[in-house]
Amino acid sequence: MAEQTLYFDDYQIGDVRVTTGRTITETDFVVHAGHTGDFFPHHMDAEFAKSLPGGQRIAHGTMVFSIGVGLTASLINPVAFSYGYDRLRFVRPVHIGDTIRTRVTISSKEDDPKRPDSGRVVERCEVLNQHDEVVLAADHILIVKLETEKI
Repeated sequence: MAEQTLYFDDYQIGDVRVTTGRTITETDFVVHAGHTGDFFPHHMDAEFAKSLPGGQRIAHGTMVFSIGVGLTASLINPVAFSYGYDRLRFVRPVHIGDTIRTRVTISSKEDDPKRPDSGRVVERCEVLNQHDEVVLAADHILIVKLETEKI
């Protein structure tokens, strides 16, 4: 993991970064179900899933979100912290054997009304499958310090 100090003004709307990929496995399904207690047949019952439109088990949306966000965690910025996620959508199903990666685009910046020494940066996170289709989308809100000499 690398560390890079990026202040509020260092973020530019439209900047994009894309993570490496990760293939979803049956173990991911089982571990996530065990962690969350979500054993719905859509995720865990291969015979039941044959009756679904895709004919196979569908990954937990929360698992795709967790893995997709985890893929973005390659950079530590000591002057920023996560404020949360908005507008989370499960756009397309993910199945065992699909490979996902996350595209992060700086979509907006604004003053932080609660913190005069910081601003809010919104990263549009789009989890993509191996066909470059968006399977999940969410807005990640960061609180980012202003450069000290500019305060």
